Amino acid sequence: METLLAALGGYLLGSIPFGLVLTKAAGLGDIRSIGSGNIGATNVLRTGNKKLAAATLILDGVKGAVAVLLALWLASEDIALIAGLFAVLGHNFPVWLKFKGGKGVATTLGTMMAVSWPTGLLCIATWLITAKLFRISSLAALVALGASPLYAYFFASPRHAALALVLAVLGMARHRANIERLMAGTEPKIGEKKQSSDEV
Repeated sequence: METLLAALGGYLLGSIPFGLVLTKAAGLGDIRSIGSGNIGATNVLRTGNKKLAAATLILDGVKGAVAVLLALWLASEDIALIAGLFAVLGHNFPVWLKFKGGKGVATTLGTMMAVSWPTGLLCIATWLITAKLFRISSLAALVALGASPLYAYFFASPRHAALALVLAVLGMARHRANIERLMAGTEPKIGEKKQSSDEV
């Protein structure tokens, strides 16, 4: 029962589409009608509103962290890992939006911060450094996701590494189109208002 409740609670928290809610509240319309059509912070940035993009990024991360911390407080660490996994699934496949959500990077980072803050900080640092060097959000996300299982293994435990690996594989699968554009050299850089799959 604890596992089921953690999965359901994590999914419902993760499925809150903050990017969509914030842009509509700001009078910018439906975020799904611009750019990539995705609900994450990268696509919100394409509206030109950096504050809304930052708020989306933070809130998408917070919902993953909250799912984990609530489960940790009410149950156990193993249950918390499940809650974090389902928070990311909720973001990626929200029932409210016909299962068409974001790519889960911000929610994954928030989840990892809550389950193992050294792992989370290293992942965020990896994203920031890669984004600074190459100015490509999807590349930064892929590098951070790829490194996360190693960080979790050395700074947390094999169980945390297993969660990070599952989330990394899921995130990379969601970035399939981005990977194709990276290989072709056509992936837009941060801030460019081009048609692209949202990274977070």
